[in-house]
Parts: sequence; C-alpha cells; structure tokens
Amino acid sequence: MALMKRFKSSDNFPVNSEYKLLPIRFTELDNERVVITNMVGEHIVVSQDSLNSLITRSKPLDDSLLAELYSKHIIYDGVSQLPLKLSGLKYRTKIARLKNFTALHMVVTTLRCDYTCHYCQVSRQNLSSDNSQFDMTVETADKVLNLIFKSPAKALKIEFQGGESLLNFDVIKHIVLNAEIRAETEGRNMQYVIATNLSPLNDEILEFCKLYRIYISTSLDGPFKLHNRNRPRPGNNGHQLTVAAIDKVKSHIGIDHISALMTTSGRSLDFSKEIIDEYIKNGLHAIFLRPLSPYGFAVTKGHINRYDTEKWLDFFKESLSYIIEVNKQGYPLIEQYSSLILTKILTARDLGYVDLQSPAGAMISGIIYNYDGDVYASDEARMQAEIGHTEFRLGNVNENTYEEIIGNEFMLDSIEKSFAISSPQCTDCAFLPYCGSDPVYHLATQNDVVGNKQLSGFCKKNIGIFKLLITLLEDSDLHTKRILKSWARY
Repeated sequence: MALMKRFKSSDNFPVNSEYKLLPIRFTELDNERVVITNMVGEHIVVSQDSLNSLITRSKPLDDSLLAELYSKHIIYDGVSQLPLKLSGLKYRTKIARLKNFTALHMVVTTLRCDYTCHYCQVSRQNLSSDNSQFDMTVETADKVLNLIFKSPAKALKIEFQGGESLLNFDVIKHIVLNAEIRAETEGRNMQYVIATNLSPLNDEILEFCKLYRIYISTSLDGPFKLHNRNRPRPGNNGHQLTVAAIDKVKSHIGIDHISALMTTSGRSLDFSKEIIDEYIKNGLHAIFLRPLSPYGFAVTKGHINRYDTEKWLDFFKESLSYIIEVNKQGYPLIEQYSSLILTKILTARDLGYVDLQSPAGAMISGIIYNYDGDVYASDEARMQAEIGHTEFRLGNVNENTYEEIIGNEFMLDSIEKSFAISSPQCTDCAFLPYCGSDPVYHLATQNDVVGNKQLSGFCKKNIGIFKLLITLLEDSDLHTKRILKSWARY
C-alpha cells in the first residue's frame, strides 16, 4: 500500500488513441520553454504548457506542433513500426564508431620543448641541457606502431604530440614511412596530424608534410602581446615565429592543412574580439575556443582558479556572437567546438570527438603512447600521471601485449560506469545524446570516475553551450541560423 501511494491512478492519465510517446527526455531551456529530445538527439523546443499537455494529454495540441512531434519521432501512432525502425537506424548510425574501436592514436615523440607556457598541461622538459632521454626511440616507435595496427579500425589517425613534437622529427618520419607501408598492405586509410608550436619548422619538414598529406595543428592565443604572455619562449618571439610558420604552411601545403586553437587564460577573457581578429588577420577559417583544463601546470601553478565556468561561458558567448557577425560580413570562420555539437544536434552523425562520447571516448575513441612506451587512455590521463595519478595508465608497449593493455581492469570498469544513460543526473537530461562522460576529468576533480554532475565543471560548461546553441537555432534571424547550420558536418 505504501508503494502504491507514490503513484497516481491510471484515471489521472487519460488515454488518447491519436498518439503514443516514444522514449524522450526534457530539460528547461529558459524560464518559459523546455527542450525535448528523443534517443538519437532529434529535438524540439516547446512551452512548459505544451509539455504538460503532451505528457498528460489534458489539452489538445495544435496541428503544427503535432506534425513536428511526429516528424521528430517524439510521438507515433502506436501502430506503425516505421518510426521505431527509423529511430533504431539513426541510433545505430550514432554509435557505429564503437565497432571501429580506437581510430585516433596520439604519439608523444618527446617531452622537450622550447616554450614555457604557464598553463601547460604536461610535464615538459626544457632545452637548457641534454634531455634526449625524454625522446621516443625508434625501437619504442616500432612497438607503438605494432599496437596501432592492432586496432580494428579501417581508418587510422596518428597525431604526433609533445613537448614540441618536431624536436624529434626523425621518429615522426620513421612512423609515417612505416605506417604507409603497412597501410597499403592491410588496406587501411591513414591520416596524420602534427601538433606543434611550429618553431622548429623548416623546408625539409614542410616537404615531408606535403608529400604525406600531414595536417598541422598549432596554438595561436591571440595578438602578439597576449600570445607571448600566455606562451613565453626565450627571445619573446613566439608570436612572430608562429604567424610566419602559419604563412609557410599555407603557401607550401595549403590553407586546409593548418588549423589553430587557443587556450583561455585568465587574461584572455577581456580580449575575445582581438583574439578572433588575429585569426582573421592570419587567414585562418576555424578557431577552437578552449578553456583551461584541470591538469598539469594549470593546476599546480593555480591558473585553473583564475576564472570559473560562468566567466568562461560569458567569454564563449561573446566570442561566438562576434564570430557570427564576422560570417555575416563575408568572412567564413567556424568555431570548431560548436561545429562538433551542431553536428550532433542536427544530424545523425557522430564525429567521435573523445570528450563527447558515451561510453567514454577514452581508449575507445583515442589512446596515447608516451615517449617511454607507457600507454594511457587519453591525453588527459597522461597529464594526470605526470603529477602522480596513474590510474589510467594501461600498460607499456615494451612490457605488455595489446590484449593486456586494452583489457586493463580499471579502464574497463571506468568505461562500464561511463554510460551516461545509467549515470545519476545524466539519465534524465535532454542533452544526453549530445554530451559524453569523462571519467578522467571527474577522477581528477572529484576523485570519482562518475562524479556528482551538480558539481561538475564539465557538465556546467557543456550544458551552457548546448542551451546557447539551441537558443540561437530557435530565436536568431534567418542569416544566423543558416551560418550555424552550415557548421554541422553533414
């Protein structure tokens, strides 16, 4: 009897034969409206009253709203199986990446670096002495390559990182040349990315990158004063070297082979327009607005505490507004994080971005090999290990087999707990189809791989961006909507 009192009787839910609800979630968008999503992320924004009417069927819904609810597979007639089959097809499309397992393989060629960035997330080694012991050896590189080609994915991406990755260019060349041979034999499609500050760039590297279609990813934090303060190097000429090298890559390889991102330090918050103008000045057509992450020197030197998530969201909103205006004036510029999310909101595709995966993208979507052969579930896991937290160290290529590394018990347990659909507070969230679960972040910030989402900066940031983008798609002028829709990668 006590259990029965928790539920209203069936008389309180009159049956309407016109439609039945499919599985949905809903979350408040603002004071008057809610977002409803289905299993695959198709969404509709309705008033609170319309939501109540939809659920309780207390009032009839107007024909246009009913038509949209049917088309978005929020409701169906209760007879036809077609909406269920279509939803199932879209869901399988969304999670198709899982059968490919690890497609992104990050390789740390060296910890040596000529920069001393204040917010650096890794334990870099300076160039003042012979620190070649922090370089990956050819022998280790061969074992890394063996593990990469154990992956079942037909399309493999190898991303070289550091330190400053180009300071060990010989290992980059060795891995690319041998990967090309194996890929041709095994019928794999290869893509290569070098993450670099560009200071060691020379003609030999440029020609090699052009020959093997290698993409370059660099950092540009804004105009020279801001960039050089965020990313200091001896001679205080980091900005000069970066923009000169960007021009070289554009002219030798092509504008489509160079991309840049910025990291938002505390001093960056007041310069959103100037940062974006710097990208335009250098002929770049994409920018990734990235907050500080709670790892490495960003934590130990206190930079992570210089602004909160709300301040960064204000910065992001202001920056996005200016980027949209720039597009309206005729200069195409994409904000890349928004592009990833809009693809999830507006299409059945999932681009496999590691941070926005459920189950977690760590190890499944991407994995990283340190210079010494240690293997980590994600780049962030490697950063945590540098300050003593080695929970997500999966093994070492010199000591463990592929099966032992992929079968790491702690990681498998974390993946099992990372299904957002079964996580407290995630399971009822309308934004679940767009979001992910990050056990490395939550272990670092809350000492728990699931974490309390009410206290999660990861959650707060992403929900803020989801609400902003959906509001813009709903309320903006037609030109703005067209710009945002063009960012989705159909």
